[in-house]
Amino acid sequence: MKNTELLQEQPSPTLAMNPKKFALWLFIVTVIMLFGAFTSAYIVRAAEGNWLEFDMPKIFLYSTLIILASSGTIHWAYLSAKKDDLDTAKIAMSITTLLGVSFLVMQFLGWGALVEAGVYFAGAQSNPAGSFVYVLSMLHGVHLVGGVIYLLYIVLALFQYKIHSKAMLAMEMCATYWHFLGVLWVYLYIFLQLNN
Repeated sequence: MKNTELLQEQPSPTLAMNPKKFALWLFIVTVIMLFGAFTSAYIVRAAEGNWLEFDMPKIFLYSTLIILASSGTIHWAYLSAKKDDLDTAKIAMSITTLLGVSFLVMQFLGWGALVEAGVYFAGAQSNPAGSFVYVLSMLHGVHLVGGVIYLLYIVLALFQYKIHSKAMLAMEMCATYWHFLGVLWVYLYIFLQLNN
């Protein structure tokens, strides 16, 4: 009888997630809600009228291709680290970091192209349509700067052999965040193309 009482008192196993991963997913959900609110506000404001229509600069398409390519290279780095092919992982993460920096540079050039097209962020000549494009792309850019810093941290960790098949948490979280940033930008680019 005592054995059955002991069995009944033991808690059943629960689904567990690493606290760092949980915090990352909470942050991602928060960012999704933030961008959801901005894109909803964009649609509502556009319906009110006085909305400037303009073509998105081509450089935003090129930056979209760059961030998609970086998603491929970070996955390559992740798979390589998982197989303890750290030399390949270092190369792939370095390429990912360069692509991330390239994306940021292209966003900056995209803002310049918007100014050349007469689309301004603020001031007497500005229109809410242009302001939304700047806010959405700049807000994404801020998150991407954080992502590039994370990429640099992972590159350093790879060179210090702190990441390998038995220690993949930081690499996995970085890859998750970077893929999320890529998907978020593709969503924003398509949204702006369809609603501009």
